[in-house]
Amino acid sequence: MHELPVIERILSTVLKHAETNNVKRIVAIHLEVGRLSDLQDEWMQRYFDFVAKSTLAEGAQLKIERIPIKMACGHCSTVYEVSFENMDTATCPSCGEKGGSLVSGKGYFIKSMEVM
Repeated sequence: MHELPVIERILSTVLKHAETNNVKRIVAIHLEVGRLSDLQDEWMQRYFDFVAKSTLAEGAQLKIERIPIKMACGHCSTVYEVSFENMDTATCPSCGEKGGSLVSGKGYFIKSMEVM
């Protein structure tokens, strides 16, 4: 159910841009969603289909690309990818320092939309 408010914000944003640019119909929305996000692709599309009814985005497909988890080393500032399973034990590939701060992998971003 936590997907619903996210989808409502996404729809609001794309509708604003569509109206500003005299778009007749939104065909697809390209999203980047972090691998740490607990947003599920299937539920995102289901909620989108529900809230987009009777709008320019009715019938639009969400095209979701999962963004990798990246951390920044607190010692040397190297940014590196980690897997979810290895986050707690991650070490910097440059200097060997353990841990770091999360740079990406948690949020979502509207990358683009296909329109008519």
